[in-house]
Amino acid sequence: MRMNKLAGGQLEVSALCLGSMLWGSTNTEADGHAQIDMSLDHGINFIDSAEMYPVNPIKAERCGRSEQIIGSWIAKSGRRDDVVIATKVSGDNPGWKRDGKGYDGAIIREAVDDSLTKLNTDYIDIYQTHWPIRGSYAFRQNWTFDPSAQNKAEIEAHMRDVLGAMAEVVAAGKVRHFGLSNESAWGTAQWLRIAREMGAPEVISIQNEYSLMHRLADTDLAELCVNEDVGVLSFSPLATGLLTGKYQGNAVPKWSRMDLSPGLGGRATARAFEAVDAYLEVAKKHGLDPVHMALAFVVSRPFMGSTIFGASSMEQLARVLDGRNLTLSDEVMKDIDTAHRAHPMPF
Repeated sequence: MRMNKLAGGQLEVSALCLGSMLWGSTNTEADGHAQIDMSLDHGINFIDSAEMYPVNPIKAERCGRSEQIIGSWIAKSGRRDDVVIATKVSGDNPGWKRDGKGYDGAIIREAVDDSLTKLNTDYIDIYQTHWPIRGSYAFRQNWTFDPSAQNKAEIEAHMRDVLGAMAEVVAAGKVRHFGLSNESAWGTAQWLRIAREMGAPEVISIQNEYSLMHRLADTDLAELCVNEDVGVLSFSPLATGLLTGKYQGNAVPKWSRMDLSPGLGGRATARAFEAVDAYLEVAKKHGLDPVHMALAFVVSRPFMGSTIFGASSMEQLARVLDGRNLTLSDEVMKDIDTAHRAHPMPF
């Protein structure tokens, strides 16, 4: 397994990261433990979670269950030092956490302690804000999000409050590194600038959606990340299953993500299925498993810190792991570029 360095070399993570957002809903505790064991056996050392997980669907009464499953695995295995664990604090929400309240400095101090208890650990390797309080371009909001009403002074005050709390939890040894999720290039730059002014922990990673079909990070954000040593942790590298091809021809397998979440959060558009056809044709032309090709493309990006995937079965996990060391040829990359130019931003 290829390994990447984050935080100026202080943290080494596998190029593939095991996502936990289905543990406690689609997957049982035993499933989660088995997935961790198999992943570690194949060189993965990185697990991502969040205080609001599991999803499919998100329910207030089971938020934190995914973290608890990781925690019970740690208690059972005693292998805390063998894994890098990332988790997240939720922003403003419909009521899943804190009756809808997002995060500030005081809430982060409390939320960190809550996650430490659930994870059954003394420290979190990367603690991330799940989405910006000021709003976000993520989750298809890029089509409509308007930042013109933002109050820059309020945004900076909020960032300073959060960074003050992060400085405290890092100093206490509860958190090792600070990360973002669903952030913009401007937002990331502000977090870095203010942290440097305060002497607070600097952002080491940003967890944003990235796949063959969702490449918003390719421009301004990529430049910022390369120059400021911020690794992108991509989520939905298979475009919530679209790139596997299993939804082509109007197919909706029982208990699949589309079965549980029709529309796939705005991703299941007519143009998306056309794009999938193009990428499936590239994989077929070169004799590649489309899952392996899609993941290998994301892993190959020069700004990538790690690529987060999820599996609803051991068979899906085994399929991903079979392609863990694939490197795409120049010919495959050229055909991918042709498909991308013909099908940009399909959702």
